[in-house]
Amino acid sequence: MDAYLNYLRAERGLAANSVNAYRRDLREFADYLSTVGVQSVTKATPAQIAEFPVWLGRTGGKAPSSIARAVSSMRGLYAHLVREGSIPASPAEQVHPPKRPQHLPVFLSIGQVEQLIAAVSGDNPVQIRDRALIELLYGTGARISEAVGLAVDDIPEENLIRLRGKGDKERIVPLGSYARAAIEAYLVRVRPEWASHGTGSPALFLGQRGGPLSRQNAWLILRRAAERAQLGVDISPHTLRHSYATHLIQAGADVRVVQELLGHASVTTTQLYTHVTVDSLRESFASAHPRAREHPEHPAMDP
Repeated sequence: MDAYLNYLRAERGLAANSVNAYRRDLREFADYLSTVGVQSVTKATPAQIAEFPVWLGRTGGKAPSSIARAVSSMRGLYAHLVREGSIPASPAEQVHPPKRPQHLPVFLSIGQVEQLIAAVSGDNPVQIRDRALIELLYGTGARISEAVGLAVDDIPEENLIRLRGKGDKERIVPLGSYARAAIEAYLVRVRPEWASHGTGSPALFLGQRGGPLSRQNAWLILRRAAERAQLGVDISPHTLRHSYATHLIQAGADVRVVQELLGHASVTTTQLYTHVTVDSLRESFASAHPRAREHPEHPAMDP
């Protein structure tokens, strides 16, 4: 398993978070095999492997999405063993991940985004840093991991920003005036002082002791801001990314352009946001148009 994880890191160029997810999945697979008396992945039979997703659902109470990911990780391991000549054929060939339910992205309205930003607006250093982070997340559609991975040098003079996404793929996205102003305020008024407490980290976003801001702490900043803003909705680390994409498409941006801005490998992923905006249009029409509601004297007829 270690050789496969090294392959993912070195040859596939997967980020540390992705490799760790594979490691957790494969550790669970090894735990399952030990329960059926198999000590090596190369000794497992197709019948034993086919029971792995069942075992995950029964013993771990895993969601379908988590089971699907674990099965994909396991299938990837066996495909690697075949390529390396360790086994002649994959015993996992007929084991397929359960279909994941397709959930539409949850996004904030423009008004809710403004409430969120207002919740971190102020003149103390922490508020200035937090506003810069949230303005950047909404203003660029960056993943939280991409935002905390930014270095100061990734913010050039032009209104552009260099993001490194999944698989260490790099993309350049525009930086709007609000995000630019918030980042400049943080760079001038806060970061130099905090950096003097640390060891010279090149990271754009720092903690008060001068170390780079972690992904977990960035998510905590976002969650606490949402609580203070009293948005009335559950948010996730991707909520501002979803909001960025949805608002672009609502304003008429081409889905292919949004795909490039988000760094999606497939336009199919980006097209989820078009479904969100269509649903929003239907709701707006149904609630606002005088002829959209069912007429009391002419109820809908069965076809």
